[in-house]
Amino acid sequence: MAKNELNSLALGYAGATLSAICMLLLGIGANLGVYLAAAEQMAKWHMFFTFTPLGILAGIVEASIWGFLGGYVFGWLYNKFV
Repeated sequence: MAKNELNSLALGYAGATLSAICMLLLGIGANLGVYLAAAEQMAKWHMFFTFTPLGILAGIVEASIWGFLGGYVFGWLYNKFV
């Protein structure tokens, strides 16, 4: 790996972790009545996310997959252009 290349796998893992944490906090916040409008929008964007514990877990899994793919593809494309 060249000195200025990104580790695509690590970037994918970071994206998945950040997405999972955000989805968990948004799901908990929605059940507490905080950021309810943002949680409703998230439910529109993610097909498995609901305000139930199972829905929050499904949203975490879905967001982790999309976060990993986004980070990995970004790192891969960056390395192609460097």
